Amino acid sequence: MRLRNRLLLGLLLVGLVLTLGAQDPQSPPAQPPAASAPAQAPAADKENGVFVFRKNVDEVVLHATVVDDHQHLVTTLDRDAFAVFEDGQEQRITSFRHEDIPVDVGIVIDDSGSMREKRSAVNQAALNLVRASNPQDEVFVVNFSDEYWLDQDFTSSIPKLQEALENIDSRGGTALYDAVIASADQLNSGKLDKKVLLVVTDGEDNASRNNLEQTIRRLQEMNSPTVYTIGLLGEDHPRRAKRALQRLAEETGGIAYFPKNLSQVDAITREIARDIRNQYTIGYKPAKPQGDGGFRTVKVTAKAHGFSKLEVRTRSGYYATPGRAAAGTSGGPSQP
Repeated sequence: MRLRNRLLLGLLLVGLVLTLGAQDPQSPPAQPPAASAPAQAPAADKENGVFVFRKNVDEVVLHATVVDDHQHLVTTLDRDAFAVFEDGQEQRITSFRHEDIPVDVGIVIDDSGSMREKRSAVNQAALNLVRASNPQDEVFVVNFSDEYWLDQDFTSSIPKLQEALENIDSRGGTALYDAVIASADQLNSGKLDKKVLLVVTDGEDNASRNNLEQTIRRLQEMNSPTVYTIGLLGEDHPRRAKRALQRLAEETGGIAYFPKNLSQVDAITREIARDIRNQYTIGYKPAKPQGDGGFRTVKVTAKAHGFSKLEVRTRSGYYATPGRAAAGTSGGPSQP
């Protein structure tokens, strides 16, 4: 039995809950928030040397990337440059920061048979993403085919991550959506406030119990990680596969990349690292009570002198859930 089979237990339990449609509405958030002054940024504490951000339970927290009309990162804006809208209504910003803060990262890589010749280059690019990221990031590795394995839990160790990335079989189908949902749930067990998934695949999902819409909804019900996708797509089903990867990224504030060849993947992962480290963190307390529930659309705009047009990328919305953090912290997976 491989080490991955022992580590798989947690992710298999996620799949079981999804299948049964179980839901525990009384489950508490993953980390209890402490009260904070509404006009200030969340307090930062350290637990075992790791930064943990505390926020008010009523505050929605957005991680936003800003680019100009040439798609260059804009990193010099202040709080007054931004406006936040929920369901079309402008909200009052209650916290703001622009710092290179540590991140919980899930590296989720296709291990199906068609990826066999691509994994070496992809693994190296994934490691270079970690090397280019904040050294205090906590990273885990999931390899997936028609099943998914947690081959390395949260760590900052490059050798451990490398070993996990090389622990591959390259066989079977592609259960992309199930792997993304399980990996997002794994992110919620991490200590850090900011969550990111990097998903790399070369084909269309053909083995998941969940579909694309269910997957997007689950991401919005959870702590809404930012998803970056890299599609190494062939000619078989490029349109549907590309659409799926674009939706996963766009709905969560990430970017979908479609390199023409493997040699471009390394540069892409380094670009993703820069994107993550240069995001703005914006908090607001919704004017509409969280107890009303339902899906809330979110839009952030930015204007600043010297820029003719600014584009802000962040998640498209969240599900307001009574009794839980407005940021979308979820107690456990449930069938949409």
